[in-house]
Amino acid sequence: MTVRSLIALAATLLVVTPAAAQAPAAGAAPQDPVVARVNGAELHRSDVLAARQMLPAQVQQIPFEQVYPQLLDTLVTNMVTAQAGRKQKLADDPEVKKRVQWLQDQVIEEAYLGRYVRAAITDDRIKARYDQFLKDQKPQDQVDAKHILVKTEDEAKAVIADLKNGGDFAAIAKEKSNDPGTKATGGDLGWFTKDEMVPEFAEAAFKLQKGQYTETPVKTQFGYHVILLVDRRTAPPPTLEEARPQLLALLQRELVEQKVKELRTAAKIETFNLDGSKPSATPAPAPAAPAAPAAPTKP
Repeated sequence: MTVRSLIALAATLLVVTPAAAQAPAAGAAPQDPVVARVNGAELHRSDVLAARQMLPAQVQQIPFEQVYPQLLDTLVTNMVTAQAGRKQKLADDPEVKKRVQWLQDQVIEEAYLGRYVRAAITDDRIKARYDQFLKDQKPQDQVDAKHILVKTEDEAKAVIADLKNGGDFAAIAKEKSNDPGTKATGGDLGWFTKDEMVPEFAEAAFKLQKGQYTETPVKTQFGYHVILLVDRRTAPPPTLEEARPQLLALLQRELVEQKVKELRTAAKIETFNLDGSKPSATPAPAPAAPAAPAAPTKP
């Protein structure tokens, strides 16, 4: 998908009224220049940057200079259309006011929770969550293995015959393996846990002893494998820095859930049926838990 089509798609999600859009900003800093004027109302560079933060993550990864022209054009269109709507007094329309209130509530909610989370997440809290993370982690077995991937069972049997005759596993892998990711390194897969491989491959690899190779071809969706077990170990835990992104995500979710629960507990909340009537005393059945994501696999 091109940058233009990405921005066009994202623009359908973008509803933004720049802070400076209704009147020229007084004393704008030189580093925040005016980048457009629409009937005298100014758009500043900071407005474009703020709008960019509202776009999907995929679009935000594109260099700002690359998306700037299309994003600016989108904001100009937003402004000129909004100005036309204001001339028709749509700002006083009850439906518009209701939608503006919903949007304002959403922005306030995000700002409130965002500031709460940023203030609550300290280095000490991350370290404490890391210590808990280590306690909760179950030790996992890992193996270090190599493999040779070929298309047919007969080719795999020929590889096994070469190995039995004293052939060097790495040399044969470099010559005959069809796996482009490991061919140049002699079939080296590095360390992996059982759930990181397709089941047939994992079962065969984890049954081997150190230095042993499979003496019958192992068939998977990728072809036929001959596997050599180099070593096995208990996987070392991730360092604090390695685990930091995951810890931050965990803490953010936990803190938000905790704060929302606290606010709901303190509030007087009444809910009613779709027709406005009071719900029956029988509680509704709990929703089914979401399905767990599929485990990642390697070829």
